[in-house]
Amino acid sequence: MPKPAPPLDLLLLPSWLVPVEPAGVVLKGHGIGIRDGLIAFIGPREDALRLQATEVRELPGCLLAPGLINTHGHAAMTLFRGLADDLPLMTWLQEHIWPAEARWVDEAFVRDGTNLAIAEQLKGGITCFSDMYFFPKIASECVHDSGMRAQIAVPLLDFPIPGARTFDEGLHLGVELFGDLRHHPRITVALGPHAPYTVSDANLEKVRVIAEELDAPVHMHLHETAFEVQQSIDQCGERPLARLARIGLLGPRLQAVHMTQVSDDDLALLVESNTSVVHCPESNLKLASGFCPVERLWQAGVNVAIGTDGAASNNDLDLLGETRTAALLAKAVSGSASALDAHRALRMATLNGARTLGLEAVTGSLELGKAADLVAFDLSGLAQQPIYDPVSQLVYASGRDCARHVWVAGRQLLDERRLTRLDEQALHASACDWGQRIGGQHE
Repeated sequence: MPKPAPPLDLLLLPSWLVPVEPAGVVLKGHGIGIRDGLIAFIGPREDALRLQATEVRELPGCLLAPGLINTHGHAAMTLFRGLADDLPLMTWLQEHIWPAEARWVDEAFVRDGTNLAIAEQLKGGITCFSDMYFFPKIASECVHDSGMRAQIAVPLLDFPIPGARTFDEGLHLGVELFGDLRHHPRITVALGPHAPYTVSDANLEKVRVIAEELDAPVHMHLHETAFEVQQSIDQCGERPLARLARIGLLGPRLQAVHMTQVSDDDLALLVESNTSVVHCPESNLKLASGFCPVERLWQAGVNVAIGTDGAASNNDLDLLGETRTAALLAKAVSGSASALDAHRALRMATLNGARTLGLEAVTGSLELGKAADLVAFDLSGLAQQPIYDPVSQLVYASGRDCARHVWVAGRQLLDERRLTRLDEQALHASACDWGQRIGGQHE
């Protein structure tokens, strides 16, 4: 006789279960079982209640979905939130952000800022994020301690940055961190050449060689503004995407962040190479950088994910809000009210993000054998009533404060809106202290 299955660690019984894969499905009266950090059961409530489980949680009025995936940000920049608002990208960078980073960024800044970002993201239903910032080893330690899932993109620039005096030193640190975390259950490491205008052809070639050797992802700001594209044409005689194609960097490993400027030739390159695009609508809107043509990309078969960018240019790490903005903006940009409907928008914030980060076998949808990265959104409030389509109510009528419970790999990191592993009061005090120091110097 076959041995009976061991009891589930946790059985969750929400009002609605949205697996994301298959697409467009909403399951009512279903339960999901977790064992050893993985999804071990999905089925009707009556079948679920016949199973042995160490803990059973009723989640009335809640929509249970895959955890949200924030595919682009600079976590520690939470400590620069609101420092230099309402400025164009290059003015913002050259006259405000880069000088502030040179003055303030050290290991303590990165640790405190990253922990603040992790807390903010967990409270908004985000279970996985991609981070691209200085002292990446410190950021990885914060992620490890928090229980969250992340991709750490090691920043690479041609000039000295905090923690790396040269491009080659940064690349060496990246390779070392990749090796150290190769078998980590929740952290992956990517190479992060900053942008076409800050990394030379010779150094991009080094990135290509190392990325191929390690089979490592490459995360890069690309076609963020019309100015960047025109500058490349003037200086190199080609668009940045064509330049990366010539060097051999396009492909499923490349995560092209922003892509507000997409010509027909650009689109063909993205499709042929199977390169993923990361859409950061609110940062692009705030910096007046342009509009990523999401619907056009999606219809052509390009995998499009979503990111918040850093809190210095957004100014929040609210991926649910970002998803709503993306859905609305896609309609205006394409001139079609049916562009990027609510179900596809949620897919962009979950499974498409996992695919972008090379994690689609691990997370991004509620499927048997995948990691139990889950968020329970509370749709019982007045603002969500009446409910015809809970996914529509989530995307168009809910805020991130509806995130009530969050699990990563089966471990509960948010319980009734309270963080289980991070000290909110300490984080608040630390952020205020940094604000007084930086604000006093900046005035």
